[in-house]
Amino acid sequence: MDGNRMNVGDVGVLAGRIRAEIAKAVVGQDEAVNLLLVALFAGGHVLLEGPPGTAKTLLAQSFARSVALDYGRIQFTPDLTPGDVIGANLFNFQTSTFTLTRGPVFCELLLADEINRTPPKTQAALLEAMQERQVTIDGVSHPLSPRFTVVATQNPIEQQGTYPLPEAQLDRFLFKHVLNYPSIEQERAIVVGHGQRTGQMDPAAFGVEPVLDRAAIDAAVATVAQARLTDEVVGYIVDLVRATRDSTDIESGASPRAGAMLAVAARATAVLDGRDYVVPDDVKALAVPALRHRLILSAAAEIEGRKIDQVLKGLIERVAAPR
Repeated sequence: MDGNRMNVGDVGVLAGRIRAEIAKAVVGQDEAVNLLLVALFAGGHVLLEGPPGTAKTLLAQSFARSVALDYGRIQFTPDLTPGDVIGANLFNFQTSTFTLTRGPVFCELLLADEINRTPPKTQAALLEAMQERQVTIDGVSHPLSPRFTVVATQNPIEQQGTYPLPEAQLDRFLFKHVLNYPSIEQERAIVVGHGQRTGQMDPAAFGVEPVLDRAAIDAAVATVAQARLTDEVVGYIVDLVRATRDSTDIESGASPRAGAMLAVAARATAVLDGRDYVVPDDVKALAVPALRHRLILSAAAEIEGRKIDQVLKGLIERVAAPR
């Protein structure tokens, strides 16, 4: 470690230790773990979409424990109010004063479970927290941790009683990752490892232990910020983002914010891969999870039955990458 920074190789070693701890509780889901690591070092938020029982909650809990972040959870429901998320000033009759009661958003890693089960007004209570890492209650701003990270989940199967996230809020997520069912070998391992346990799945019960502290996270983040991004790679990112706006298959393309966030994520991926410079493959590896939730298919593409991932992968293949 050099001052407030960490050697590139040390970041990779730490990431390997985090992966090993999470693997004690979560079988498979390697891509999701990698995106969570990138988001941690890039200062972004992650939306996990998948059917029930695919370890979305356990993954978030295990990740928070392995990196020693203060963990909070909100189970979003149709009757949840903004005050239930950020808190409120409550009147104390004994002292005749208002006292701030902080909501669960005052943590470092927030699991927003089934975020699409609550109305837009309550969903929007997270907007300021995600963008500015602060919340405003009765006109007074309250800072959150600089490491504040949201891991939100949603179930794509159940549509009754759900409220799709608006585009402005989706744009605040660095990644949207779609979790699939495990392979047959992984499912066998899940049944063997989890089949004798009852009640809550607690990462500590699986032996998941913290492997780094806030100082180490800050040092890794500083290392990521120094990773080199050449003009050629910057041009490639911009070309990819602009291609989403020019495609006839896409009604609404990615915003400039998407390109900036993709650049930060590519820096984190480079460092996790042991490099202090970004290559086009870093951008390619992240383009789908970084852009899929920011695009809206055209009516013609939907009628033809095309999927956003299919269209996006086609764009990535057509946009020339620098050598």
